[in-house]
Amino acid sequence: MELETTADPGVLASPLGRPLELPCGGVLKNRLVKAAMSDSLGDGAGNPTQAQMRLYERWAEGGAALSLIGEVQVSPGHPEKPGNLVLAPDGDLSAMAELASRGSAHGAHLWPQLGHAGALSHPPIGRPQGPSPIDVPGLRCAGMSLQDIHELPDLYARAAALAKDAGFTGVQVHAGHGFLLSQFLSPLFNRRTDAYGGPVARRFRVIGEIIESVRQRVGACFPIGIKINATDQLAGGLTEDEALAVVRLLDQTSVDLVDISGGTYFPGAASSSDRQSSGKPYFIDFAKRAKGETAIPIMLTGGFKTRDQAVAAVANGHADAVSLARAMALDPALAQSWLHGDGGGDGGGDGEGDGSGPEFPVFAAPPPGGVTAWYTLRLTDLGEDAEDRFDLSAAAALKAYDARDGERCLKWRKRFS
Repeated sequence: MELETTADPGVLASPLGRPLELPCGGVLKNRLVKAAMSDSLGDGAGNPTQAQMRLYERWAEGGAALSLIGEVQVSPGHPEKPGNLVLAPDGDLSAMAELASRGSAHGAHLWPQLGHAGALSHPPIGRPQGPSPIDVPGLRCAGMSLQDIHELPDLYARAAALAKDAGFTGVQVHAGHGFLLSQFLSPLFNRRTDAYGGPVARRFRVIGEIIESVRQRVGACFPIGIKINATDQLAGGLTEDEALAVVRLLDQTSVDLVDISGGTYFPGAASSSDRQSSGKPYFIDFAKRAKGETAIPIMLTGGFKTRDQAVAAVANGHADAVSLARAMALDPALAQSWLHGDGGGDGGGDGEGDGSGPEFPVFAAPPPGGVTAWYTLRLTDLGEDAEDRFDLSAAAALKAYDARDGERCLKWRKRFS
């Protein structure tokens, strides 16, 4: 795609304003990315809605170099939620093409995050299934057969080819946050004794096969990213040393951008934001180590709250790009503000300066899942250009979110039965 450049020398002089060339030849026009979020704005039958199209159009208008659509399913049998999109040959491909076009305006990239929820598949509409059987309070799933595993590379490759045909400018393979490919990497959830379990290299094997299959289908010049955990943040799960081994394995593939995050969504597991209290981006120390293990650009997701932190991460060489989720949900034009220096900060310090960021809401004793629901419904109002009317408590947001999911489950079962 043709890069839209800026004539503002101040933007280009900022570490955040410099273009980033990917190994495949694709170019991100700056270093600020809208992170993957499960926006829950599909129509309940796996197709985009007008509100979803407008949401990603707003992030493109707001200056983001790349936006990632979270949890775009490669199979309707294993969704994270009923508001997910599904890349399938019999889907509404014209709506996908409109989403791709509007979300890649102004020189922005728009990539679907190719996902398979695995053991975290939403039980009302999915079949929870992971590398190994699980039967613990709050979570039960079947183990995958070798045939199930061998089908995965083609599932991902088919979805990536559909994404390319629809006009999306790249894809991201989701191998983090406790979903299927993250489960394969984790020794806590992958107890297999065959070629797909045991040492890190064998737990990584299916991911390598997926990347190779996707590359064969989309060609050499189409960007492929991947999201991985720096750590599962669970006893017995993926450790940082093992995650560094994964980075070294990725360095031998054709991946173009490695997105570093962490944590899982397994029942009872605390989120990264609940665990972190240092005031700095969550996984920046791991990103520093990862930069020494690969020539592939590193993107860092999680815990960025100010411009100073973002500038410092890039200027100090700890990450090649910064990925923002909740911050860009609060201000869809945040990239433009930070690119033009609003809030100051030269990036020379430790990333904990007074640079401006959005004002994050404070929730008093929110119910479990309430904060996530609040941000998800905030995305709905952004997509409807109606954020000024948004005035929900976390509890009210959770109630509305669950009711909407219930309605969409009915549509999902009807569409994919």
